[in-house]
Amino acid sequence: MLGACCVGACNRIQTQESRSTTDASARPSILLVTLDTTRADAIGPEAVGIETPAFNALAARGRRFRQAYAAVPETLPSHTSMMTGLYPAGHGVHENGRRLSDQTPLLAERLRGAGYRTAAFVSTFTLARRFGLARGFDVYDDELPAGAVERSSRDTTDAALALLDRRVGTPLFLWVHYNDPHAPYEPPEPYRSRYAGHPYLGEVATMDEQLGRLVAAFARDVPEPRAIAVVADHGEGLGDHGEPQHGYLLYQSTVHVPLVLVGPGVAAGTTDTQVSTRRIFFTVLDWAGLGAAHSLRAGDPDPVLAEAMKPFLEFGWQPQTMIVDRIRKAILAGKVQEIYDFAADPGETYDLQATVILPPAVRTALWDYPVPSLAAAAQNAPPLNAEDRQKLASLGYVSGGATPLVRKDAPRPADMTKLFEPIGEADGLFVAGRYAKAAPLLAKILSDDPHNLGVALQLAASYSALGQDAQAEATFRKAAVMAPDSPDVRLYLALHYARGPDWAQAAPLLEQVLASAPDRLPALEALATIRERQGRAPDAIALWQRAFALRSPSAPELAHLGDLEMGVGATDPAITAFERARALDPHGFRRDLDLGVLYLAARRFADARDALDRVPASDPRYPTALFKRAQVSVLLHEPDAAARIAAARAHADAATRPLIAREKLFEGVGR
Repeated sequence: MLGACCVGACNRIQTQESRSTTDASARPSILLVTLDTTRADAIGPEAVGIETPAFNALAARGRRFRQAYAAVPETLPSHTSMMTGLYPAGHGVHENGRRLSDQTPLLAERLRGAGYRTAAFVSTFTLARRFGLARGFDVYDDELPAGAVERSSRDTTDAALALLDRRVGTPLFLWVHYNDPHAPYEPPEPYRSRYAGHPYLGEVATMDEQLGRLVAAFARDVPEPRAIAVVADHGEGLGDHGEPQHGYLLYQSTVHVPLVLVGPGVAAGTTDTQVSTRRIFFTVLDWAGLGAAHSLRAGDPDPVLAEAMKPFLEFGWQPQTMIVDRIRKAILAGKVQEIYDFAADPGETYDLQATVILPPAVRTALWDYPVPSLAAAAQNAPPLNAEDRQKLASLGYVSGGATPLVRKDAPRPADMTKLFEPIGEADGLFVAGRYAKAAPLLAKILSDDPHNLGVALQLAASYSALGQDAQAEATFRKAAVMAPDSPDVRLYLALHYARGPDWAQAAPLLEQVLASAPDRLPALEALATIRERQGRAPDAIALWQRAFALRSPSAPELAHLGDLEMGVGATDPAITAFERARALDPHGFRRDLDLGVLYLAARRFADARDALDRVPASDPRYPTALFKRAQVSVLLHEPDAAARIAAARAHADAATRPLIAREKLFEGVGR
């Protein structure tokens, strides 16, 4: 029986919770540790070439699942499955850089509702709160070093340990995520030298040391009862089957992961029962007394499903699903099925498709796994600015700028392994603006995969940015032939026009894009800039406001918005924009004079005084600041108003001298 493993059942959280064996009056505090990018064969007592004493000690105390599988070999969707109990077909997050719907219940919400304190400490931008997993956590620490996309396990452990205490009576749910083994592999000493020939293992050993610190502190500082779950989100290819890292394929190297449980109701030992890491959700609920269904404490077998939809969603290659049933694993890519006996053939080198027939229920579950709609998948992508896209690219994740073509003859990802590294490299170069280096790579990729719309558009945009207009327009024509109705083609072509002398041609294209996708951020930003060039400031302001409602603006962007609003006499909105800019960058803010003038117009005299007093004498408009400050002084009835008027006169320039002479507020002051 596939039971709850099947997609339909897995996509529903039971509303009627069965009674747990956990005594509600003695609910344990729960530590969940997720290990990023950690292969099952790279950690634990059976790992070769590495020592992981902290993980081994937990394995000796608890139950180790030797056949645990990630729901998807990417960080965000895999963690989303652990936090929801759903396969990606249920929660809708199929790749990194997407956002979980606010309507999907999360583990931390359930626990906080049951009286748990909840805290999370994550180590990568991929799990930043903007992607939707922070709901339900009293503390969600995703702080990274300035400009960084990840932090070390040591820094994350330090942050987590600062939260621990010996509070009695209020159980704690603590999730700690370590990112060290993620590429690039750069372990610190002594692990750099100890694993000089295999830096990936050095990163795993580094992480294991911090796991030991965390577990020791949890045992020392958190009262009993306690429970611990340690699990990886996915593995790492390391060249197996042609995959250097992860996310593209479904072989053991990237989906087979370590998993160990320690706590009430968990018998020590090892098990070869295959399980999905999505069952972490149900296991934690079980420990918390919120229902025992599907909990790993029971250890029931679970024919395991998984997916790798990134190549489909990014490039239009075949979608991939996987199922593990006892000792066999089947992978489906389009209509091509592979079958492996991973017990006899752990390297998955011999395809049994020609000789093995899957049981009907297993075959049905595999073939009926829902393939996401390309349009629906694109809808849950949060608006990302250029910096955010670059962060994802620096972590090796393609930014997904265009919806790919659906093609009957789409290639299998396993047949496109030679493009994995070039695509990742080209995408990183593209989002970093290094178009001269990106263009040759993109051209080579397009020659090998001529119907890859996203690559074609990136290549056209690279030519455009390099001023190679003829090549850009020729490539845009190719893209238009591929997808004549694609809004992505319109958008990229509009951005090309916007760069050059034909910028006015961009406006109707951008209007068409926004008519079908009102929240398409690049289109909003480009059209706002064009409206400024056309002298249509109110329209530009409205477009910038829509854009900034979708993403966080920078201080200079807010100051620019304030300028536009001030120019059309929108005093209060301009004040708000300048105040936000100053709050973001108080030391770099140089618009105190404008802010003071706006406060004065709004009759906020005390605020105007403070803003004008911040204008330095080195400011070229300092005479204007003195003039305005003198006006404010009179309006506030300050005792030194006469002296301020005198200072304004003494420092007057050609612009302020006639204004001072005509200012009626100054008449009779000090005389």
